[in-house]
Amino acid sequence: EHLPAAPARVLDVGCGHGELTTALAAAGYDVLGIDPLAPQGERFRRIRLEDLEPEEGLFDAVVASHSLHHIRDLGHALDQIVVLLHDGGTLVVDEHGWDLADEATLDWYYEQRRTLAAAGQGEAPASLDALRDEWQVEHVGLHGFEALRTAVDARFDERAFVRTPFLCRLLGGVATEVLEQALIEAGAIQALGFRYAGVPRRKE
Repeated sequence: EHLPAAPARVLDVGCGHGELTTALAAAGYDVLGIDPLAPQGERFRRIRLEDLEPEEGLFDAVVASHSLHHIRDLGHALDQIVVLLHDGGTLVVDEHGWDLADEATLDWYYEQRRTLAAAGQGEAPASLDALRDEWQVEHVGLHGFEALRTAVDARFDERAFVRTPFLCRLLGGVATEVLEQALIEAGAIQALGFRYAGVPRRKE
């Protein structure tokens, strides 16, 4: 909803296997997906954001779906996005703040993992402490919520921001998302996901 109308030119940063790039193309966008491990195809390039030159053309929008937290030099990457956007272009981010997970949230996640494992879907950690350790190890060196928001807010003016469920993506299932959302709204657990839209901040 925050993208300009098709056939606007869109850059998909950290496109992974290309699902979002393909979906945007099907919606009529002129889209390029970049990732060091991007699929083969005319809509994809195996390149890092830092190595994409503005001379190759500017974009009306840049989307980053669960990719910014992996980029080591986040500030430089966001500066590059600013350079790659047309005037008035939009950055759309779908991310999660792994560091927002408190005890109640991790406890719920653990119980959901145990329930799925009992039904033969995946494996559960041996204990809640094991899950805490797993969570920390999986996110070592990755940017958390405050780092992401601080870096984005220094360069973009917010147009939209909403907190969203995230653990359901790891657990799978529509019912899980509904349950997670209900618990978030009740204040029982934290919303780890967030979606953001913004435009480059005008220089004074």
